[in-house]
Amino acid sequence: MFGWLKHKTELEKLQYNYCKLMKSAYKLALKDKSKSDQLHKEANEILIQIKRIEGQST
Repeated sequence: MFGWLKHKTELEKLQYNYCKLMKSAYKLALKDKSKSDQLHKEANEILIQIKRIEGQST
């Protein structure tokens, strides 16, 4: 009922940012490959952080 009051965890924030970067990299790939590669690199760095957090929680 009050889901909008629930604060996001660090993992949820990272997953949201990763998804957002990957979508924008995909859209940008048709116009500017170098910028798309840069966004993809940033997304991969976030993915490493996500895996590190998931590894700690298990």
